[in-house]
Amino acid sequence: MTAPLPIIGRDGGGDAPAQRTARGFVVALHAAVRAVRLYPIENSAVQKAITELVSSAVRVALADGPCRLQRIGDYLFVNETRLRLTLDNYAAVAYVLGLLREAGLGGFAVTAPTTPRDWVVLLAFLQAPPLEYPEEQRLGQLLTRVEQAGVECFDCFSPIDDTDQPGPLMDVKERSRQTYVRSIDVTREVMSSVRFGRSPGLKRVKRAVQGIVDAILTDPASLIGLTTLREFDEYTFVHSVNVSILSVALGRRLGFTRPQLLDLGLAALLHDVGKSRVPLDLLNTRGALDAQERALLQTHTWQGVLAMFAMPSTGADHPWRAMTTAYEHHMRVDLTGYPKPFRSRRLSLFSKIVSVADGFDAATTSRASSEPAWTPADVLRGMRDDTRLGFDPVLVKAFINLTGIYPVGTLVVLDSHALALVVAANPDPTALSRPLVRLITDALGNALVDPQVYDLTARDASGQFANSVIGTEDPQRYGINLRDYFA
Repeated sequence: MTAPLPIIGRDGGGDAPAQRTARGFVVALHAAVRAVRLYPIENSAVQKAITELVSSAVRVALADGPCRLQRIGDYLFVNETRLRLTLDNYAAVAYVLGLLREAGLGGFAVTAPTTPRDWVVLLAFLQAPPLEYPEEQRLGQLLTRVEQAGVECFDCFSPIDDTDQPGPLMDVKERSRQTYVRSIDVTREVMSSVRFGRSPGLKRVKRAVQGIVDAILTDPASLIGLTTLREFDEYTFVHSVNVSILSVALGRRLGFTRPQLLDLGLAALLHDVGKSRVPLDLLNTRGALDAQERALLQTHTWQGVLAMFAMPSTGADHPWRAMTTAYEHHMRVDLTGYPKPFRSRRLSLFSKIVSVADGFDAATTSRASSEPAWTPADVLRGMRDDTRLGFDPVLVKAFINLTGIYPVGTLVVLDSHALALVVAANPDPTALSRPLVRLITDALGNALVDPQVYDLTARDASGQFANSVIGTEDPQRYGINLRDYFA
């Protein structure tokens, strides 16, 4: 093999003690809030979560002074440590960010020894913010509630205007992670607002889409790599973000301008917003749906249109293309699928692009309501060869040109019998079957300590390809966690 290519490397360096302590506090806070939301106070799960939260705050204080959690823009700080995002903590970070934002809170400091009751009071008020008040008035209402409950060990403060703050320096992979987490946070906020009958604005959504477009235009490999990491608990939100990323990447391959990519990314991010009007127990159903359940789920297409009509915006700023995409993304090119059209129509290009991205991400994701996920290579093969699936064949071909025959995240077996993970499509458009891979085992199956990236177009001294792909495998079968290589 040739020398490794330094294009996509793993994060260097270990996890600093301050970073571990900060992460532990935020993860414990996330767990405690969810426990308080789901169970009665006397439940053992709540008691255990609160006890761990108290302990984690003490660990922060012992290591770095009085515990202080602060939100600055889309970043969380525990004392002076900015929490570095990883795919292991993104759910907790995004949840806590959203919690503080809805409460109109910039953060809080622990100013005196706390009891479990103190934390229960604070968290109970945080998870039920006074939404009837404007955001700038919610902090005052929160402080009044906490004081009336006799809790005096927290100092809650207003958000800092992050437009005046210098942006932290981040490497390419961390910027991609930040974009990804921010997008999930925004999608969760929008869908939660729709589910509870509120009308979310589009300002934050458009900012999230701008981040996706910027990342795709500057470093698509890092952001596309994150779409391989999927969580069932966050499926609806993560799926929407993945579809937006893949759609924008495909639009870039098709030569779209930046304004067109922004419109496409917005349409893709909101394509499933109608699911917020579908009962949660139906979305989380395990196994096959009956005819009535299937019909109810299929209403999410036109429910999405209604949800977007309710979003406050001017006529010129209304997401008209996103509405069309939400309505059409489950229609096939022959107009079968759903919903059934009343008259002949031509599907929009955005709808057909989002349909391809949506089908690929859904089929490669293992969910409670479906069969185990297919390998990415098998999904592409099916989308290309099975016309009954109803995808636009030209767009499928363009998508394969984007991802390569072996998309990012595919575990491949080389002719040396070594295992490797695909980390990027080969930049040579004539080498779709020869991606850039990270070699993770040797020919005997021994895990490599420092996996390196190789270009499978490399040739040996005789002019033959040094290595070729002879098959694909399921990473879970070999105990391979994609987080270790893409998070």
